[in-house]
Amino acid sequence: MAELDKEYLSRLENRAERGSPEDQYRTGIAFAIGDGVPIDLVTAHKWLNLAAMNGVSEARESRAEISQDMSPAEIAAAQKLAREWYLTH
Repeated sequence: MAELDKEYLSRLENRAERGSPEDQYRTGIAFAIGDGVPIDLVTAHKWLNLAAMNGVSEARESRAEISQDMSPAEIAAAQKLAREWYLTH
């Protein structure tokens, strides 16, 4: 991963952590497709779930898509991460 990619992802995740729905969506997509990071569907689902809760309609569609490639345990883990994030922010 190039240094620029790391910096971009770091800024993106920081904005997502601060509650930006669009950046939550972008972070979810990055982890779903492996854009500058290893593919991590649990983390992707977490961010897409949060973006969907914050009104990003595309996040609902993307979350449903990646859910097809996840086990029930992975989905439960992602939902738990999203709940934990939501309760602390």
